[in-house]
Amino acid sequence: MQQQTDAPSEGRSLSDTHMMLYRALHAQTNYLRPRMAKIGLGPGQPKILGYLRVNGPCSQRALAEYFELDPAAVSRMLASLSQSGFVRMTRGEDRRTRLAEVTGEGRVALAEWDRCCDEEGATMLAGFSPEEVARLQDYLGRIHANLRRANRGTAPDKEAL
Repeated sequence: MQQQTDAPSEGRSLSDTHMMLYRALHAQTNYLRPRMAKIGLGPGQPKILGYLRVNGPCSQRALAEYFELDPAAVSRMLASLSQSGFVRMTRGEDRRTRLAEVTGEGRVALAEWDRCCDEEGATMLAGFSPEEVARLQDYLGRIHANLRRANRGTAPDKEAL
């Protein structure tokens, strides 16, 4: 007969919160990636287009900081977006700075992407009340903030707990 203890069981990570988030993200990726490819966009590119459309021309560094990405990864995404005609690169205030801005073709691709995201959101949140959606968004925002603080080595806000 096996003894039961209060100690956590091995393999518990298969059903904990991080695995639930991972599986939801994986299912979302599987839903969106073929739609993204149909538009002519690659992984990570839609968010770059969205940021540029909302915020206007900006540097690779600003994009990397906002999305918490390696600047080299952003550089590769911008090069690909530029080659596809979705982004135009222009010289910034100094020789080393280049600014990215969305082109007309990029705006068309972004509008298509936004429609895909609307469909995905409706599918993902089917059966959720507006209050539940607001709570979920609050929880995800707090999770993000907690993890960012942990990555910086700072303590979480007491209000966030």
